[in-house]
Amino acid sequence: MKVVATNLGTRKTVEWKGKTLETGIFKSPVNNIYLGLEDPVNDAVVDRRYHGGVNKAVYAYGVNHYAYWKEHYPDLEWDYGMFGENLSIDNFDETKLHIGATYSIGEAIIEVSEPREPCVKLGMRFNNAKMVKQFWNTNKCGAYFKVLKAGLVKAGDQLHLLEDNNTALTIAEDYEKRKG
Repeated sequence: MKVVATNLGTRKTVEWKGKTLETGIFKSPVNNIYLGLEDPVNDAVVDRRYHGGVNKAVYAYGVNHYAYWKEHYPDLEWDYGMFGENLSIDNFDETKLHIGATYSIGEAIIEVSEPREPCVKLGMRFNNAKMVKQFWNTNKCGAYFKVLKAGLVKAGDQLHLLEDNNTALTIAEDYEKRKG
């Protein structure tokens, strides 16, 4: 797995379905990011009940999933960071990522922690409330990581497996359980 893009966002106010929402989901590529222990430095983490913090310090999404979504939403302006991810990664496979597995990436060390559960802001980002259900109906959920060692990460950095935890659930298995 290799980092294709590193993405940050700023706090944005959006009108959606008659409500005013604050969000940090609108992310775009930057040269590099510094993964802090609770979130990437200079990234907007608006709702800390659901984003950021130790178990959700960084969100990664598979570049290999983009083609699937582009077929469903061909009229959107596509760039990395579309899913609110900090790391856009190629060959990302939720069926092979075990919770608790650790990786080195750039200067950082990260640990697979949990799948992303979609919320209304994903629908807002795609300008279609149906996106949330569509996202739930796939295993293309991406993954949150804990940051065990803070450090700089840039496009081109490889994820190197340090220790697998193959007795634990994969991200895809955990995601299926959460759909309940």
